[in-house]
Parts: sequence; structure tokens; C-alpha cells
Amino acid sequence: MSTHPTHGRIDGHIVMIGFGSIGKGTLPLIQRHFDYDPEKLSVVDPNPESAAFLAEQGITHHQVALTPENYRQVLSDLFPDGKGFCMNLSVDTSSLDLMKYCREIGVLYIDTVVEPWAGFYFDTTDNAERTNYALRQKVRDEKAANPGGPTAVSCCGANPGMVSWFVKEGLMTIANDLGRDDPVPEDRAGWAALMQSLGVKGVHIAERDTQARAKPRPRDVFVNTWSVEGFIAEGFQPAELGWGTHEKWMPETAHRYDVGCQAAIWFERPGAITRVHTWCPTPGPQFGFLVTHNEAVSISDYYTVGDKSAPDYRPTCHYAYHPCDDAVLSLHEMFGAGRPQQVHEILEPDEIVTGIDELGVLIYGHEKNALWYGSRLSNAEAKTLAPYQNATGLQVTSAVLAGMVWALENPQAGIVETDEMDHIRCLEVQRPYLGPVEAHYTDWTPLQDRWELFPEDIDESDPWQFRNVLAT
Repeated sequence: MSTHPTHGRIDGHIVMIGFGSIGKGTLPLIQRHFDYDPEKLSVVDPNPESAAFLAEQGITHHQVALTPENYRQVLSDLFPDGKGFCMNLSVDTSSLDLMKYCREIGVLYIDTVVEPWAGFYFDTTDNAERTNYALRQKVRDEKAANPGGPTAVSCCGANPGMVSWFVKEGLMTIANDLGRDDPVPEDRAGWAALMQSLGVKGVHIAERDTQARAKPRPRDVFVNTWSVEGFIAEGFQPAELGWGTHEKWMPETAHRYDVGCQAAIWFERPGAITRVHTWCPTPGPQFGFLVTHNEAVSISDYYTVGDKSAPDYRPTCHYAYHPCDDAVLSLHEMFGAGRPQQVHEILEPDEIVTGIDELGVLIYGHEKNALWYGSRLSNAEAKTLAPYQNATGLQVTSAVLAGMVWALENPQAGIVETDEMDHIRCLEVQRPYLGPVEAHYTDWTPLQDRWELFPEDIDESDPWQFRNVLAT
């Protein structure tokens, strides 16, 4: 990219909370694509190691950890004129509390996940309260109680985030390839009706990360291509998924909800050791981990037709994640030992010698069986597009950029999820950073390529039943 378009001006202060791999990767995109006063850009991060890098960039570093006791005062000091943009790219900071306060003082807000305060994931024994469903519902309750007002974009990374835009692109692709002339829907009801009319049964957020370095993974070290702390936290949460109306069977350990949108179920089992059958273009059939994510709930909720407690139509939706091989080994070691590793390493772009992050949506159950639509970004290409991040990071940071642009263009939209945003505009901003964005049809189903040596509890009457997707 030889030129970088300016997507808007940010008046007031710009505050980035957290400066891990995603924060560091987002910084150059802000510098490239927004007009702003550089003296009003600052970073809040408790890690002293960030200081030298930020000083070289001429960016003020506030070395403090936000807590329930200090966040209002810290943010008040950083937004003295009550305008600007807050990016919450940290862990252990309450997304809900921060977005509520930002909206209270008139500041735009964005995050990549509904994050709780420190300790939440491990301090409670109530697994239902540790789900993303419960965390998301509190944000949705706040939206219902206080509609409109300053825009706060909830859960706008690669996934959750970008993949919700891919679902809409995928649905239009299927409709067009079936020879239909459906217009692009203009609202939630229109999108849900389109998905239902296409006969879609569900969506896998199907990802395969093949990035690798030459150095073998050391023992007792958790290696990943993005935040280790974030992955461990979500991996220890219960497995959960949006639950479709076509499903005829439910696992014995599954639980429903009788509050909120009622679009999901959760299991008495960690997501990072719950495997599912899925498909991506490079490997074809593969295992993925049913790691909990906000989009699994939000997509099923967004495309529901009829009453939430007894809908006429709702798709199944869940994450099916095969992280990089070093992360798979790290998970195996962590769950085997019964404790997280103390040393964390993120694969840096200059040490990765091969691989891509293939992240998309597998939309299944329709007349053409299944369509995978997504980004197939290599680390080699990511290095040419933006500094300080590998392919995984760039898929996230470019979505943050797109969400910020949308918020600037829609500053009084209230609290929104990416399903509710203009996917065409958002992908227009993000696409230059995604590498090949492709559509791949497949005749694969979860009943294909199964071992025949051992009996399985499957449903041969419908290959796309979750009973067949869940690995026994």
C-alpha cells in the first residue's frame, strides 16, 4: 500500500487502553488513516516494557492498570473536554463499565470483546455466569435501558467482528450463485428472512492458523499468534454456541437460558478441550475447538425469525478454531498439567517462517451445501501491509480500524454489535488489509471421512445436525 486514505478526523483525545500485540498493531493504522492531534494520543498500560517504544513514537504512556476503583478518575483526566475516542484493547478491564462511562461523558468507544474485570473468569464457581452469553446480555440490557446516544462498538475484532460482515457477504454470494436477484437487506428482519429463505442451517466460524516459526516450542511455555492471556481466559470458559431450530438432539451436559435472547446453550466443559468437525479451504476437513465467542450468540440472535422463546427459524452458530500448532501443543500441556504456563510467547512476524491465518465463515445446510467465505492472509503479506503484527493480528486490528471509521460516521448510534453495522462500508475500509478474500464451496459434510472402525452416535438423516459436528 503506497498511499493510505484518511478516513476521518478524531477531535479531542484518543486513548488506547492496553498495548499488547493488538494495541501495538492498531497504532500504525490510526496514524495512517485518521486526522488527529498527535499530542492528544496516549496509551494506558501497566506494562513498563511499553514505555521505550511509545517514547520513540512520541506517545504519552500512562503506566497504570485500570480497576473498578480508579477507572472513572483515570478516564476523566484523559478526556478533560468530554470528546474523543477510547479504544479498549486490554484484558481484565470491564468493557461494560468503560463503555457506560465513555457514553456518559460523550466519548466514542470500541472494544474487541466483552471483557470483565480481573479475576472474573476464575473466581466464580457459577459456570453460567462465566459464559459469553451472560457477559453479552449485560451489554444488551444496557443498550435496551439507554438507547441511542454516543456510539459504543461492542466486540469489533476479527471474531467477534469481521466474521459477522463475512456472513452477510456470504449470504449474498449464495443468493447470487443460485440465480436469485435478492436486494441487499436493509435491516435485521430482512437479513434473517434472507438466511431462512436460503435454507441455511448454521454457521461455523471456521479458522485454521498455520503460522509457524523455526524454533521448536519450549516446554512449559504457552505460544500463540495473539494474546495468550485472552486465549487462556476464553479457553477456560464453558463451551457455548448459538442453537438452531433444526437441531433435534442436545448433549447431556448442555444448558439453556430462560433470560435474554435465549439463542444459545452452554456445556459443563471448557471450550478449549471440546472438539468439533469443520472445514477450511487449505486443510479441508479438520478438528476445531468449540471456544466460546460473542459472535456465536450474536449471529444466532440476529438471524432469529419469530418469538425468541419459540422461534420459527434460528441458525446454529459456533466457533470452530484450529489455532497454530504451537498453541495446540500449549493447550494440551496446560490442560494436562491442570495449570496455565507462566511463560507466554507470541509469534513475532519476523520469526514466522511459514503459514497463513485462514479465517472465515462456513455457511451450511443450503442448496449448495456449504460455502466458506473469508480471509486467507499470510504472514508474509501481512508484513508488507502493516508493521508490528502477524496475519492474525492484522485481521483483528484492521477490524478495529473499520469499526472506528463507522463510529465516526455514525456518532450517535448508541451501543452496537458488528451484526448491526453497515458491512459493506466496514469491509471497504478493512479489505486492503485482509489478503485474499475468497468464497469456496464444498460438498463436505460432518458425515464424510469418518472412521468406520468404531461406532459413533450420529444422525444419518441430516448431516448438519450438531450431533454429527461434535467430536466424540
